[in-house]
Amino acid sequence: MKISIVLAHPDKNSFKHAIASTVAAEVVQNGHDLYFHDLYTERFDPVLPGNEMLSGAVLPQVVENLCNEISSADGIVIIHPNWWGQPPAILKGWIDRVIRPGVAYNFLENDSGEGVPEGLLKARSAIVFNTSNTPVEREKSMFGDPLELIWKKCIFELCGVKTFYREMFGVVVTSTLEQRRQWLDKVRSTVNRYFPAQDNQA
Repeated sequence: MKISIVLAHPDKNSFKHAIASTVAAEVVQNGHDLYFHDLYTERFDPVLPGNEMLSGAVLPQVVENLCNEISSADGIVIIHPNWWGQPPAILKGWIDRVIRPGVAYNFLENDSGEGVPEGLLKARSAIVFNTSNTPVEREKSMFGDPLELIWKKCIFELCGVKTFYREMFGVVVTSTLEQRRQWLDKVRSTVNRYFPAQDNQA
């Protein structure tokens, strides 16, 4: 399987980076091919130019490569913090430029854009790992868990990914070392559940 990992956090010492390293190590150990993108390290440009908006537009090579990767991925893992109930701007820009018409979805013929598009992603499963400094219960009761709606309903379901799992770890700012170790154990078990070890037999 080809697994695409996308990380969005500027601090290399953050728990998000620990999650990403854990995911990558588990994916490789299980015998899968790995695409790994740390958007801040790569200095990904999140600004969508007008000439990229239409399906079939000529894309910069870096964006075209990302589109080809996400199209061929059998699994997708997104890692980012909860910032104001949204992904960081750099990741939102990645969505705008990569999860694009002709790559992740197509509007059906005679559809004005208000209907349900045809999902094009071949990925069987998508996982999103978030971190937050808001208790999960408060996030759900007060704000309606906007990240769940963004990733599950607005993106992956519409783009054809049938299996979706999301885990929010928090409160990170007050977490202990032991708690973070337990969270990383959960990350490993989640990766193994959705992207298990490859069968060594031909």
